This record gives sequence, C-alpha cells and structure tokens, in this order.
Amino acid sequence: MTDGDTVVFMTGGNELRVRLTEIDAPENDQPFGDESTSMLADMVSQDLVTLESEGTDRYGRTLGRFYVDDLDVNREMVARGGAWVYRDYMSDSSFLENETAAREAGRGLWAFDDPIEPWNWRRGERLPAPAITPVSSVSDSPWSCSDKPYCGDMTSCAQAYFHLEQCGLQRLDRDKDGVPCESICR
Repeated sequence: MTDGDTVVFMTGGNELRVRLTEIDAPENDQPFGDESTSMLADMVSQDLVTLESEGTDRYGRTLGRFYVDDLDVNREMVARGGAWVYRDYMSDSSFLENETAAREAGRGLWAFDDPIEPWNWRRGERLPAPAITPVSSVSDSPWSCSDKPYCGDMTSCAQAYFHLEQCGLQRLDRDKDGVPCESICR
C-alpha cells in the first residue's frame, strides 16, 4: 500500500501500481491518512483479489476496481469512511450515497470536524487553526519571550501561538502555514 487509494503489487517480478477509481483517500500526512491506508490493506490482503482494470492514468498507474469475493473494495472504502468520492473523476454516482451514509454515521474520517478533502490538502489547504483567545500583549501572558522553547516544550496550543506570534519563534511553524506545533494545534 502506498496510501488508501493506491496499491502496489509484485506480479511476475514486475511492480504493478493500481489507483482505485471513484475514490480519493486522505494523504499519508493528512489526518486519518494512516488509518485509511490500514483499512485498504486489511481488505486487499486476502488470498484472492480481483482487479477490474479501467485503463491507466497520466502517471502510468493502472486504474481499477478491486473485489474480494463479492466485496467492492473501492465502494467499501467510502462506506467505512476511509475515502471520499473523487468527484472530478467519478463515473458511478451511486458512491455518493455511501459517502453520505458514512458522513451521517460519523464513520472513519467523518469522525473529524470538517475534514479537508485530499484534493484540497494537496493544494495546501489545512485544517483551520483552533480558536484561541489571543494574548493582547506580552505582559498579559503567563509565558515569557525570554524562554526559547521548542514544540516539545509546549503544554498548550495557546502557548505555541504566543511564542510564534508574540515572540517571533518561526521555528515553531516549520511548514509556514501559520499554525505552530501542529502536533498540538490540530
């Protein structure tokens, strides 16, 4: 597995990359990315997987749908909340019913508030910064700019924002998206 919508197989000593049609799963660095990859791996690790090929994409990957016995793996990824319907490349609109049911039930990625679609994530859109009460001045803060902490030293997202915005510790925002210490401020 490379992620929740791409599988790599070895067949006859050759690598075959298959991109699942109809769906787009969270990226590996995106919330629920690892879980989506594991979900797909659990479904296709069966002894017999059937692939219905639908051609190739611009990256040379085989496009297709996977089946394990009667289970439509592509559809099941959406139904379990492991992927979105990839609207730009959708040819089977019935997948939208599976996505709606997963969202309403809060399954998988739908357990998150306002998850970001992978196609937007790849363009740099990230989850909005959590609402915090800004510190109006350094003197109003329980923290001090004389401290030069790292993300591992932070005890709250508010503290991380204070050190980024009030003290100018740019190292706290490694990817320059305005959100410091993303392991804390998700």
